[in-house]
Amino acid sequence: MTSELADFVKVGGLGDVSAVLPRALRKRHDVRVLIPGYPQVLARAKDLEIVAKLPGTANIPGCDLARFDTEDGMPIYVVVQRQLFERDGSPYLDIHGQDWSDNDVRFGCLSLAAAEMASGAGDPNWRPQLVHANDWPTALAPAYMAWRNVRIPTVFTIHNLAYQGLFPASALGRLGIPGEAFNVNGVEFFDQLSFLKAGIFYSSHVTTVSETYAREIVSPTSGCGLDGLLRTRAAEGRLTGILNGIDEVWDPRFEPSLVRNFASGDWAGKRQNAIALRKHFRLAVSRGPLFAVVSRLVQQKGIDLVVEAADEIVAAGGQLIITGTGERHLEHEVRELVDRHPGQVAAHIGFDECEAKNVYAGSDFLLMPSRFEPCGLSQMYAQKFGSLPIAHRVGGLADSIQDGINGLLFKTPSSAAFQGALVRAFGIFGSKARLNRMRTVAMQRAAGWRDACENYESVYARAVGNG
Repeated sequence: MTSELADFVKVGGLGDVSAVLPRALRKRHDVRVLIPGYPQVLARAKDLEIVAKLPGTANIPGCDLARFDTEDGMPIYVVVQRQLFERDGSPYLDIHGQDWSDNDVRFGCLSLAAAEMASGAGDPNWRPQLVHANDWPTALAPAYMAWRNVRIPTVFTIHNLAYQGLFPASALGRLGIPGEAFNVNGVEFFDQLSFLKAGIFYSSHVTTVSETYAREIVSPTSGCGLDGLLRTRAAEGRLTGILNGIDEVWDPRFEPSLVRNFASGDWAGKRQNAIALRKHFRLAVSRGPLFAVVSRLVQQKGIDLVVEAADEIVAAGGQLIITGTGERHLEHEVRELVDRHPGQVAAHIGFDECEAKNVYAGSDFLLMPSRFEPCGLSQMYAQKFGSLPIAHRVGGLADSIQDGINGLLFKTPSSAAFQGALVRAFGIFGSKARLNRMRTVAMQRAAGWRDACENYESVYARAVGNG
């Protein structure tokens, strides 16, 4: 179950993973996806069939459970509750960029629906043997199942520990949460209700999206106040880091939006994409390196470090393209940067997947100075398109980038460390033999879902065996 699915609505990497992992697992398992009935979902659902009417609890209204199949045959269950989900805006925010005031009830409804399905009250022709929940919007599902004594194993994946789904204690009554659950061994987190803690506490097994991030979050520095509980789960053998993969469609040999498809070794093809990218973004003709950012423009991603380093990049003969949306002050700083360096720095405050693929294909280096990064997908996309990632040695970045081999890593998220990595990048760009050697290794790196699927299957088997 998930709150976003790239087939219909995507806010971040969760949407991508939720779309690809179930399809990869379906080769050997009967995997089905439960999502909210957002307008984007209902508009594209073909032959939507109501399979059950599910009850609510407390302030959570009842809902219809509907089913349809995607064009490639993946079964999708939809929580149809017009009052809660059929709204303009994003899954989490209204059109003004503010959290929906009833997000606790909205995602409590999604979690409750999963618990009802696990109890056998959903599709009369199918009942899950295991429920896999993702991030805070689905995190009450293992909790509702535990409170209702539904003995189906659960796996809960943390895609980003920083987003916890915190609500006031008064939300317990609205959500039908038993009072005794509001304590340290339950859902209480510094006098608030934490959806994320509920998922960690009540699930059979917890996973996160890279091995390094699994080690990081058991420390006070990166544990966001949940490190004690996570250390307990790790000691119990119930915390596993599994690095995400990427969809096989991210391939410059077949991407239809590129001006020229290319493979490893076809550097003339990559140069043609660089020429087209510069033209698209109105950058001057240049023989220097082209750096890129494809990211949410938020503090976590280290965008401020990129802004600080931009003057040095341009002074050294490089160019920079930034694409993404995020915090208003960072968007403003990016626009100011473009005004300061016309023809050398360009930006698109927005996101388009085809454009992103062209940015990867045309750029020489991708900048990812993230302060923390549970997994990250952009570095893997960039590698496939021959753009070498420059990243902070943290989380999934450390697990997917080999320093000096298929990208560059720096140790601390500081201006000095980042600019040191940029100096190394200019040196590599000046040696075409080394640059192309690193590009070749990056493009040939195995980044599919085979290993991840095997690891998830192992976790599932362990959870079912202990259930």
